[in-house]
Amino acid sequence: MSKPKLLVVEDDLGLCAQYRWAFPNYRVLLAHDRRQAETTARREQPAIALVDLGLPPDPEGVSEGFATLAMLRALSANMPVVVASGQGDRENMLRALRVGAYDFCEKPVDLDVLRTILDRALRLRELEDENQRLAAAPRPSPIANIITADEGMLRVCRMVERLATVNAPVLLLGESGTGKEALARALHDMGPRAARPFIAINCAAIPEALLESELFGHERGAFTGAVKQTTGRVEQAHGGTLFLDEVGDLPQGLQAKLLRFLQDQTFERVGGRVPVRVDVRVVSATNQPLEAQAGAGKFRGDLLFRLNPMTVRVPPLRERSGDIPLLGRWFLARYAHEFQRRLRGFEDAALDAMLEYQWPGNVRELGNRVQRAVLMAAGPLITAADLELAPGSGGEAENLDIRAARARAERETISRALARSHGSLSNAARVLGISRPTLYGLLATHGLTPEREPADDKPLEPKPPKS
Repeated sequence: MSKPKLLVVEDDLGLCAQYRWAFPNYRVLLAHDRRQAETTARREQPAIALVDLGLPPDPEGVSEGFATLAMLRALSANMPVVVASGQGDRENMLRALRVGAYDFCEKPVDLDVLRTILDRALRLRELEDENQRLAAAPRPSPIANIITADEGMLRVCRMVERLATVNAPVLLLGESGTGKEALARALHDMGPRAARPFIAINCAAIPEALLESELFGHERGAFTGAVKQTTGRVEQAHGGTLFLDEVGDLPQGLQAKLLRFLQDQTFERVGGRVPVRVDVRVVSATNQPLEAQAGAGKFRGDLLFRLNPMTVRVPPLRERSGDIPLLGRWFLARYAHEFQRRLRGFEDAALDAMLEYQWPGNVRELGNRVQRAVLMAAGPLITAADLELAPGSGGEAENLDIRAARARAERETISRALARSHGSLSNAARVLGISRPTLYGLLATHGLTPEREPADDKPLEPKPPKS
């Protein structure tokens, strides 16, 4: 295996040479100032770093050393940085640890002690990389094709799991791209009809003149071109599940015929007079407010009552902020493997942009943006520009209620800290400047679910979903 990379930021050339032979188990990368350190860190992606506080152009002070420490921490939040300096009085030592240094060594350095510190820091980095890999994998949920750690979405999954065992019609309400078809498929696959057909039809994608024939089939000679009897989607779903996507776009004339079918499970093919009886479970979905449409006379109220004895409301992605980095990393792993791209993850600025964006296209849009970014990324990390996002690009009107805004800002800040810390509660608490018990309380208050269990801060065993 290749040696781990150790970035040494030191302006003393003699000490640099000493470090080269003192650490044979590392590939030592040398930089003599902050600019060189940044260039090397971006290009080589070192595992750990050793930084002198006294760097040019301020070799007698500590300003450049602390600026270099801050720069390295910003480039890679989980890269341990060990500070070594002759300026190592107690105040600078505490300050370095406070701003994110892993450990502190005073000059003249005891190489055996420093070697132990670096080995321990490398082990910490390896553990955090493994935890990040596990955190990037989706957490188990009751539904294999749904990736979520959001409590609201998990409640939806548990509700779908319970409804799968009954035969009642189910109406799925939610914006486009939230996963309604995956939930409809789960209602079928997890129920007693799993071995029978699952037939889906998009009511908005088929011209009105053809939709009735698509749904109910037609007899020979029913219209020009009808040269033989053809079964429709309803008949094809016999014994299984019929999924009516975008049911809110169903024309008024067809609404009456669908209502008659739902009442007694019988229908007539176009041009036919003989009733056809089937055994079908109907699951429908829409992104439209059917109740308001029924009140305005645009959708039959009696049909709505037949479709929605059980209603499941699917939350949009913007209300599942904790799922955004989780889904983003899953899509990144999927498309990096598919397109054979060596990518390490997202830049912090990209994660911030993803969390600020409103995602009008929901999970579908997130997947599309990550797919494009994987193809177009020039470096090892996905940037906000690769995602074609910019901070503050959400574009929705602000809620100016001060308590709601404060709660929203607090929840957003916690979600960012968790994303930037790759699921590490300890790191998130440190970034937020609070204790872990306080963080646990805030997670409970805002209904956020960390990507690992808070009891011992270990990641859950992942169960990758179907692609």
